[in-house]
Amino acid sequence: MPMSPAFKKRLSLILPKIVTTFGTPFHIYDETGICDNCDFLNTTFSPVEGFKEYFAVKALPNPSIMAVLREKGFGFDCSSVPELSLARRTGATGEDIMFTSNNTSLDQFRQAMDHGGSILNLDDISLISKLPRVPELISFRYNPGPERSGNHIIGNPVEAKYGVSHNQIHKAYETAIQMGVKRFGIHTMLASNELNHTYMIDTADMLLEIITELYKKFAVCFEFINIGGGLGIPYTPKDHPFDLTAMARGIIGSLERFRAKNRWTPRLYMESGRYITGPHGVLVTRVINHKHIYRDYVGVDASMSALMRPGLYGAYHHVHVHGKESLPASGPVDVVGALCENNDKFAVQRLLPKTCEGDILVIHDTGAHGHSMGFNYNGHLRPKELMLKKDGSVALIRRAETMADYFATLNFEPRIMPVP
Repeated sequence: MPMSPAFKKRLSLILPKIVTTFGTPFHIYDETGICDNCDFLNTTFSPVEGFKEYFAVKALPNPSIMAVLREKGFGFDCSSVPELSLARRTGATGEDIMFTSNNTSLDQFRQAMDHGGSILNLDDISLISKLPRVPELISFRYNPGPERSGNHIIGNPVEAKYGVSHNQIHKAYETAIQMGVKRFGIHTMLASNELNHTYMIDTADMLLEIITELYKKFAVCFEFINIGGGLGIPYTPKDHPFDLTAMARGIIGSLERFRAKNRWTPRLYMESGRYITGPHGVLVTRVINHKHIYRDYVGVDASMSALMRPGLYGAYHHVHVHGKESLPASGPVDVVGALCENNDKFAVQRLLPKTCEGDILVIHDTGAHGHSMGFNYNGHLRPKELMLKKDGSVALIRRAETMADYFATLNFEPRIMPVP
């Protein structure tokens, strides 16, 4: 069920004018759809006292979008210093920020703990001794190994580089207690773009079981469990939407049973990115060429540098030709960009109506891991970002990259280390 009908209708009425005003290519995000989705998440989990969503900044690191999410009460999950900076620019500080990094440097930890701090979510037991000072609150990212399965994006937990292993998790908290940490949480992130809601219920149950063991051993009550992100969206027309209501019902039941046994309950945190903004963004591009050799190719003015998921993962993104949705398909085509890479394809052997140069193509579900995964191979420049606002206006929220941006890192004071 790619791109909501409501977003498609709002956008299609003014799309030619947007293209004329701003030029192509561009990502455009639907403020109404994002806000409605935030409200749905918050309402669904409202029975859980202290529930909080920490939006995964890596999914869509745009300050204008993040400001909207902040107004909805969201915190931010950050994994780098620039992401921390973006979160703090929205006014988020302290426990509104979860710093979940891996292979982390001492300088990164310093910056995560300074300027109002953040919740440190440590990825490895060895990092405890490398902290610049003892934090009040600490969390560890748990990797259950062979006890659980992952998926092709994050990988099998046994092979994934993330987290503290099962046989280390008790030692990790024991060490933190001994160094003087007083408050605790626990986190895990096992799958990405998961459409089975029971997988996420099982994940919550797994963390509740672990903190039960730790409570019995160390007599510490955990302030939160963080089940990570990974909630999926239906990229293909045959995919079913993620059943958030059923997931909430299952997790709420698990928390109630936990309270009945232990007489305390951790707060529930999650850090979805794709589920929040993914379906509420599209990449708009124009047809500029056609090529007919062993296959038929539709060349557009965007490239993989604006959306790398199809090339990186073989991921499906639905595509429609604006104004030709009701026309029959003329045959399978590959929709391609201009990079010197054969995987620079937005769609492979896709059935689309016959296109003409100048036609507008809309590539769905780019509201997460679209612009943020962009790159500059072949000197291609990343496109602008727009927001379709609630009042129907369209705002530029990031300008397109320029040649000056591309060459900026070549403007520097020369430095030479002399020959010894």
